[in-house]
This record gives sequence, structure tokens and C-alpha cells, in this order.
Amino acid sequence: MGIPIAADKETEMLLKVIAAVLLLLGAYHCWNGREVSRPPGILAPNEPIQRSIPNPEPFDFKGYRITPLAQFEIEARVLSRERYRRGREAELSPIDLALGWGPMSAQEVIDQLDIYQSHRYYQWRTDRLPLPLPVIASHSANMHIIPAADAIEDELAKVREGHIVRLGGYLIQATAPDGWRWRSSLSRSDTGGGACEVVLVNRIAVL
Repeated sequence: MGIPIAADKETEMLLKVIAAVLLLLGAYHCWNGREVSRPPGILAPNEPIQRSIPNPEPFDFKGYRITPLAQFEIEARVLSRERYRRGREAELSPIDLALGWGPMSAQEVIDQLDIYQSHRYYQWRTDRLPLPLPVIASHSANMHIIPAADAIEDELAKVREGHIVRLGGYLIQATAPDGWRWRSSLSRSDTGGGACEVVLVNRIAVL
């Protein structure tokens, strides 16, 4: 039994429309995710601010017990961003930001580093070190970002590589009834496992 010609034309037109929509979506995501270009020089000169909390009061958030460990504020350049949808940590932190401040916010330094993120880590490669290793380690970090509200998550979705962001909130420890625990680093100079900051963000500005 033959297929009517009109039906063939309708199917062809529908496929063309779908292809056009997919192409536009792909172009939008590429444009929206493009890196923000910056001039030479240090763009985020200040060190992060961390204040201890003498008597932290735990609270419940999304089924987890959150204990604030320190007040935290940072203004830094976004070196890389990665969204996570799988894994238990993604229930709290859908986005990791690799951030750089001081010399690690300078374009001439970033241009010499191949920066990437995977498996909740921030890594870099280079043929020639633009800065001493201790300086790189103490002026950049991978931060697991926990948005405290939907509006914060909406702002995080706009963040791109090269943006200067100002974040405020708390370094925290999250625990679950089954014993699972996720604890923030409280140092900017540590490296390796456990060196990332877990940040509950309640204030954000994209500069």
C-alpha cells in the first residue's frame, strides 16, 4: 500500500523544522557558554574572606543536615564551570566553579593554562608554568556551589568562563541520616582529595 505524497511532504517539513530548532538550540548554547574575553592584568586582586563561627547552628536543607563551618566571601574570576546531574552531591550542588583570584585572575596567566573540570575536580595543564606551583594552588580552587534559593541557581546558570563573580555565604558540612558526609576545606592552600570548598551561596553578583 502506497504512502500519500502529501503525507511524505508533511513528514519532510516536520523533519526540517526539528532540525532547524536543534541547530538553533545548539548555536544558542555555544553562544551562551562562550568565554568572556578580558584585558591583561589582575582582575580580582583581593583574597577570599573567611570568618570562623564559634557556635554554629545546624539546619535542615533538602533532606540533609547542614552545619556552617565559616562565613565566606570571595570575588574571583571564573576559570571553568561544570554542571553535574548525577551523583549524590549533585542533589545539593549542581554546579562547580573553578575560581581564580590575585595572579590567577590575570588573562596573561590564564592564556598559558589549559583548565578543565571532571569528577568534581579542577585540573590544569601547561607546557610552561606561568607562576610557581604554590601560587597557583593558593590562588585558585574548585568550589562546589550549593545555591541557597532558586534565584541563586538562576543567576549561576548565567555564569560563564571569564566572568568575575562575587559570592557570599558559608563553607559547610553536609550530612545524611545514612552516614554520608561532605565537608568543605577551610584552607586555600591545600590540594588533592578534600581540598575543594563546599559553599552554600546566599548572595551572588556577576560583574
